[in-house]
Amino acid sequence: MTLPAELQPVLEQKLGARISRTDSVSGGCISETARLELADGQRAFVKWAHTREHSPGLFRAEATSLRAIARTETVRVPAVIDVVESSTDYSFLILEWLEPGTPTTESWATLGMRLAELHQNRNENFGWIGSNFIGSLPQSNQSHAKWSDFWRAERILPQLQPASAHFSDRDRARFEKLMDAADDLLGAGDEEGASLVHGDLWNGNVQMLANGGAALIDPSCYHGHREVDLAMSKLFGGFTRDFYRAYEQTWPLRRGSDQRLLMYQLYYLLVHVNLFGASYVPNTLSVIRQLGF
Repeated sequence: MTLPAELQPVLEQKLGARISRTDSVSGGCISETARLELADGQRAFVKWAHTREHSPGLFRAEATSLRAIARTETVRVPAVIDVVESSTDYSFLILEWLEPGTPTTESWATLGMRLAELHQNRNENFGWIGSNFIGSLPQSNQSHAKWSDFWRAERILPQLQPASAHFSDRDRARFEKLMDAADDLLGAGDEEGASLVHGDLWNGNVQMLANGGAALIDPSCYHGHREVDLAMSKLFGGFTRDFYRAYEQTWPLRRGSDQRLLMYQLYYLLVHVNLFGASYVPNTLSVIRQLGF
């Protein structure tokens, strides 16, 4: 989709320069995206959506997450130029343009180290300053002192309820037993504390850069157990061994992480059930079985 004609002058006003060229950018699942070339030689990235098709607050929540990560000076993220959640026709988010490049062993290793450094930014409680989104679905982040309470109340149960029609009574009973065991399974989260996490760390949200570095995009941040990001990173293809090796060299994982990673992947699989339907049910039940329920 090309940039709407009525949106161009608004963006030019925000950017302080005339837009000389727009190029569509692939990968936008929820909103339209484009690279902007400006008359002054600068470039920017914009994502936009028609207000009637847009979840209110989605772009602003993403901007809040990007700024939170940027303040840590750890993982590279695109700088936020402006965000407008409009009551008129369009909402949009303008970001710094990061020139894409080819992944290397070093860029993956550096990303692993930087992610571990990001996770060392801590908070007293688990949660976030407000609700945000996972994909297009709302994500509650109310504060909890105990990690297993947060994971049950703010993650699994809100996704399990709308997904329940895809599961049998027997399956739902297995979920209940698993939730009863959450305190024992997730104790390491309380021991390690609440880290700043990206929140949606799959391969599509990693951008390798032309300068040899790597950046993260589309975050859905909160303060949670750091292994959540690693669990998501391994769910759909995984990252390279260099990434995981560098992460562990920077901040080694505690024993029992394999079981916890399964518990965290369960959330993202339920999200996919709710977004895309029954095709993700077998993978979800497979995780339940692997956890022993």
